[in-house]
Amino acid sequence: MPASIPDRSLGRLLDRIPGGYGLFAAARAIPARLGGEWRASPLNRLRLAHPAPDGLAAKPQDPRPVDLEAGRRLLVGGFVFGGETQTVGPRGDPWDRPSPSRRFAVALHGFGWAKDLTAHGEPGAWEALRLTLAWRRLFGGWNRFSWSGEVLERRVFNLACALAAISGPASDAEADQVAGDLARQARYLLNLPDGPARAAERAVAAAVAGSALGGEAGVELLTRALDRLADALSQTVTPDGGHSSRSPQAALELYFDLATLDDALVQQGIAAPEAMLRALDRLGAAVRFFTLDDGRLAAFQGGESLTVDYVAAARVHDAIVEGEPPVVCGGYHRLEGRVLQVLADAGSPAPGAWSQAACAQPLALEVLARGKRLVVGSGWSPQSPGPQALRLVDAASTASVGEAACGAPLQGFAARVLGPRLRDAYAIEDVDRQEGRRELWLEAGHDGWARRFGLRHERRLYLDTITDELRGEDSLVPLKARVGPDGRRFVPFTVRFHLHPQVSALVARDKKGVLLKAEGDELGWWLRHDAQDVTLEPSICHQDGQLRHGQQIVLRSQARLDAVAKLRWKLVAATPERLEYHPMSAADATPRATAPPVDESGGSA
Repeated sequence: MPASIPDRSLGRLLDRIPGGYGLFAAARAIPARLGGEWRASPLNRLRLAHPAPDGLAAKPQDPRPVDLEAGRRLLVGGFVFGGETQTVGPRGDPWDRPSPSRRFAVALHGFGWAKDLTAHGEPGAWEALRLTLAWRRLFGGWNRFSWSGEVLERRVFNLACALAAISGPASDAEADQVAGDLARQARYLLNLPDGPARAAERAVAAAVAGSALGGEAGVELLTRALDRLADALSQTVTPDGGHSSRSPQAALELYFDLATLDDALVQQGIAAPEAMLRALDRLGAAVRFFTLDDGRLAAFQGGESLTVDYVAAARVHDAIVEGEPPVVCGGYHRLEGRVLQVLADAGSPAPGAWSQAACAQPLALEVLARGKRLVVGSGWSPQSPGPQALRLVDAASTASVGEAACGAPLQGFAARVLGPRLRDAYAIEDVDRQEGRRELWLEAGHDGWARRFGLRHERRLYLDTITDELRGEDSLVPLKARVGPDGRRFVPFTVRFHLHPQVSALVARDKKGVLLKAEGDELGWWLRHDAQDVTLEPSICHQDGQLRHGQQIVLRSQARLDAVAKLRWKLVAATPERLEYHPMSAADATPRATAPPVDESGGSA
């Protein structure tokens, strides 16, 4: 089953030991350095070079969409990754100069561009061959960055998929060099001791390489990789199809990789392992769950929303596309009305090594209305140009206390050794979902501020599926009476709603409501609340590889440390009958699942 309890227990222990992560990193650093020196040694490189491939076998087909425009830019020496550009000119060399950023270098050395380039036929194949041989001259022996697991995994996969096209215009000697390099890199990848967090992805990449290579080399690689894959998938894919990192994008990317391997095995007449087929089915269901009404993914826990075409490629490939998606997957909940769609993150962040891209954003929301995003989060991912601060609670549409975080990524020496995993992260508790004839309830809480403030955050959501009325109640419940860390008995209590960049907002005169309008929406939606104050502040989110500027609604109140504090809000369509604004009243309280919903008509906004 997916690894979580041991990793979570270790993380809780390290959180409580002063300097715990530094000590743990030091204990890991010494053997990691010794192992790295051995893997970089000439003797190990010689060992990995045998047996040599004997021609090619399958031609793996990656279902990810091709970007023909990117391929055209590459043909004239323009490399664009994540909004950053490096121009080397026709037949220029991108390898002998600094990259604009580390993120750019990861994409460049990962060879994801090969698919776009080879899609342009013979000219693209010649250019891809030239760039591959140029990379080989500088980095083919070994390089700490270029041969790191993060970069090597994607290069092995992408080079295997492009191998037949690249080998087409090559001489026999050049083709043997490229195939031999791929075999050596795939063997190196399988020998990396990086733990379970990327084990499935790396086994798939090595298996795809094995399927593409002919002779004993291909058979040996494919056999080793498939042997590892079953166990890795059992730890990576949850029973409901989620990824153990809890990233929707990670589930989609693994689905694409497994679909590529499945295609390669079919070409060779090899039966896919049962564990792999089961994982494909589960991941396909998860992708349908995370695909929202605008055709993009939900952007949570280190995953981007991605483009519509990119997500649609998985839906086209998935043979089982009929029927309603599940309503719960991997700790996420879907609440859907006629035109309103809500996705709530009601799960604890991934533990340990699985949390390299996790976000400390408990009970965060995304809300779509009529297929357009209204309320979003930061959409941060490891490929994002945004800072690590976008992984913190203030960058999500949820509640926060004071200026405190409820989990943060490691920094310094510990992050260099262990990666930027989360520390001091919260745990979600007491999740309760109930469904009525025309209403949906979701209630959950977390302990993210228990240690510092002695408070528990509880969020209650209620959706009337007929009137598309969403009510929320955020509560801070004292676990015991206490005085704050600075001697105060009150702390600031904030609820944020980050708005999509294409959504405008206008605060009502009495500051008890905000009118939201998505682009092209004539009427919009009223967000009503009973907070002490409301402001519109700048916000940023990551979409389509770039940071985009927008606004966030910030509701502010005060919470006592010895009494329950509540902040209520309500999102309702601004129909012609509701264009006149009215503040919230007692009738707008979020009904509990045990009580009948109030205001059956939807009330007056």
